[in-house]
Amino acid sequence: MNHILELSYLIASITFILGLKLLGNPATARKGNLIAAFGMTLAIFATIFLYTKNGEHLHNLGFIFGGIAVGTVVGWIAAKRVQMTAMPEMVSLFNGMGGACAMLISLIEFQHISHEMSAIALDGNIGKLTGTLVTILAGLVIGSVSFAGSIVAWGKLSGRVKDFSFPFQQYISIAMLAVIVYLSYDVAGLKSEEFIAEFYLLLVISLVYGVFFVMPIGGADMPVVISLLNSFTGVAAACGGFLYDNKVMLIGGVLVGSAGTILTIVMCNAMNRSLLNVIIGNFGGGSSGNAPASSGVQGTIKEVKASDAAILMRYAKKVIIVPGYGLAVAQAQHVVHELEELLEKEGVEVKYAIHPVAGRMPGHMNVLLAESNVSYDKLVEMEEINPEFTTTDVVLVVGANDVVNPAAKTDPSSPIYGMPILEVENASNVIVNKRSMKAGYAGIENELFYRPKTSMLFGDAKKALTELVNEIKSL
Repeated sequence: MNHILELSYLIASITFILGLKLLGNPATARKGNLIAAFGMTLAIFATIFLYTKNGEHLHNLGFIFGGIAVGTVVGWIAAKRVQMTAMPEMVSLFNGMGGACAMLISLIEFQHISHEMSAIALDGNIGKLTGTLVTILAGLVIGSVSFAGSIVAWGKLSGRVKDFSFPFQQYISIAMLAVIVYLSYDVAGLKSEEFIAEFYLLLVISLVYGVFFVMPIGGADMPVVISLLNSFTGVAAACGGFLYDNKVMLIGGVLVGSAGTILTIVMCNAMNRSLLNVIIGNFGGGSSGNAPASSGVQGTIKEVKASDAAILMRYAKKVIIVPGYGLAVAQAQHVVHELEELLEKEGVEVKYAIHPVAGRMPGHMNVLLAESNVSYDKLVEMEEINPEFTTTDVVLVVGANDVVNPAAKTDPSSPIYGMPILEVENASNVIVNKRSMKAGYAGIENELFYRPKTSMLFGDAKKALTELVNEIKSL
């Protein structure tokens, strides 16, 4: 049985690696997700039916299958009902549940060995439990921070929680981190007879630290925070793999942790900022988008009607569409795909410019457009598309703001200065669709809107694009 179990774990581990590889390409992402899901299913049922300890199989199968059934139903319904605009919140929530699982594993395993720890504390021989204790404590702390931080991130993304900070908050957070390290050392070394109380105090402080960790971080930095918390959950799951000597759990956790870390670095590079600056800088505060316009922005707004925009795009040779969160809010991805097909029938070359941090999470725009069957080869990343703007007749910006703001290159006083952007201002004509002139997710005004080559097409994205499609059809 053990040989079959190990073989099942090996197959599951291979599917995780293969699935992650396939997720790197939008064309194969769905297949990769299904392959990895198959591997996880195999690992779960192999553990249930093949795992033995002291010659006995797992007990309480009713509770196990009940939990699987409830989780499957809840997850399926949530995934089917979630709107694309709420996808980042769901990712944060599900990631938080992963951190909570790692936290609960540590709590349960600590209870299992607490009596043994009491006996060892009397004779001072803690060597044989040190590794186990360190793993339990690491899973507890990292899992708790991931759980609490992900719940706060979910609240901020859904608008239920606002950015919050107060004087000396960073110093208090550093102090809490120091206390976490001290308590972990104290419990792992059984330095105090009150190690059980210290363990639960460590749990509480870790949860509070998770809240303090995410609470002051501004909305524009949430893609980075989501990636970072995802890596935390992976590391916490890997601790569970060490704890149970479960290779597939270890490999899965390492893959998630490493992928989350790499993605975090990519997000930071996309904003030209260090991770430390994201965590302590509070960039993007005021994520509601109601921040006052910058006093340095001057000029006049030029509004364009759908009929004029239609003529401009219909007789263009090349059009680039820049999707943003406003496109997702309006659920206009199908209309923009219709616009693309209509223009191509008229001989217009159409591409989509994708910024790494467009939307509320990494890859948000890619998934949104894939949902409307936009061809993957039309989704062009920032580094590749930027040189093409100089040869583009019309750029249509739909619901994007901060990722096309020239202030990132021209205004050293701007909070986004130095962030790589889509250089849409280099095109012959720029049409920006927005509901209003409110500031973007980073809470700052966009000087692009006041440029002579820019025209504003106001209104809900779905309605405005539908009018644009109808006008082109009538030409």
